[in-house]
Amino acid sequence: MQLHGHAVHHPHQRLHAVGRHLLRDVGCVADFFKQNAVMTVALAAALLTAIAVPPDAEYLAYFDVKTLTCLFCVLAVVCALKNIRFFYILAQKVVQCCKTARVSVLALLYITFIGSMLIANDMALLTFLPLGYFVLSTTGKEKYMAVTFILQNIAANLGGMLTPFGNPQNLYLYTKYAIPTAEFMGIMALPFAVSVLLLTLCALVFVKAEPLAVEAEETALPHGRTVLYLLLFLLSIAIVFRGIPYWIGLLVIPAVLWLADRKALKAVDYPLLLTFVFFFIFSGNMARIGVVRECFSFLLDKSTLLFSVLSCQCISNVPSAILLSQFTENYRDLLLGVNIGGAGTLIASLASLITFREYTRHNPQKTGAYVKTFSAFNFGFLAVLIPVCLLV
Repeated sequence: MQLHGHAVHHPHQRLHAVGRHLLRDVGCVADFFKQNAVMTVALAAALLTAIAVPPDAEYLAYFDVKTLTCLFCVLAVVCALKNIRFFYILAQKVVQCCKTARVSVLALLYITFIGSMLIANDMALLTFLPLGYFVLSTTGKEKYMAVTFILQNIAANLGGMLTPFGNPQNLYLYTKYAIPTAEFMGIMALPFAVSVLLLTLCALVFVKAEPLAVEAEETALPHGRTVLYLLLFLLSIAIVFRGIPYWIGLLVIPAVLWLADRKALKAVDYPLLLTFVFFFIFSGNMARIGVVRECFSFLLDKSTLLFSVLSCQCISNVPSAILLSQFTENYRDLLLGVNIGGAGTLIASLASLITFREYTRHNPQKTGAYVKTFSAFNFGFLAVLIPVCLLV
């Protein structure tokens, strides 16, 4: 029936429409939490501990605002650089100079290794894994896909250990303990060097020097925006190294990107920031539970390094850093442990889950073989790095 040219909908039709919209919205929320499993676990942990320690004024002291600000600034600028394909184009030009599969894979590993020092390990993988897939798939070298992805993953996890902003847990510990920059890099120098050596040896052993040619892709960077974003990147690094107050970055970087590239602000990994927030609540509450405090303090006194590595295998490196920092002042061993602890199980680092997702998206039938190869390489690296760090 129509009235004045407009259709009159039956109440049941309107109810069904509302129900469909509601189901769609619930589905979107469920997908969001499913896609951000670490954040979801962090939220659940925060809520559970809030039962034992009800919210009060002390909660406000849990949050490290400087760490969250530094992380946001770095992520936002990196997103802007990624939007103009800065890192991808730069890396592609390097790989185009390589003439064999072995040299190309080595180039990919070093690019990912260095990239993780500059743009954080997760972002390095999101940027350079597609480049690895492009190089190997277009040149018919798919047989090296699993090894290359796994070694890129290890390169991202271990490459970021040298700099305070290379891994999220580094940024947190660097800020929390006010570690001097020279001391920080000195602590991580030996395991960093050993990791470079191991990655190089693995590429030499497992990838043959077969002829390979990567086709050139004509792309140009926008000069003005490239310069602008690089200046913002330098500003964010200066903030991390305590050269500029963090609140300046919080004012300047979002304002400039709002005018220059709003998509970059939307693309920031907000679930990662929320993961930090939830784990701040979780770890703060855990530190206020007497039995937990005594137990963790006892275990960390026995061996901060080994316990932090073990913790990473179970709950990942970022939450391990936040949680265990509440119970020890031994930042040296904790720093070493949560960095090398990123190697090991699939859940030892969020970066490993990113690599697993990217590989299985292209090779869904090879999941089991990938996990076996991944475990062999990662626990092999861990078996070498633990004794090295114990000797530091």
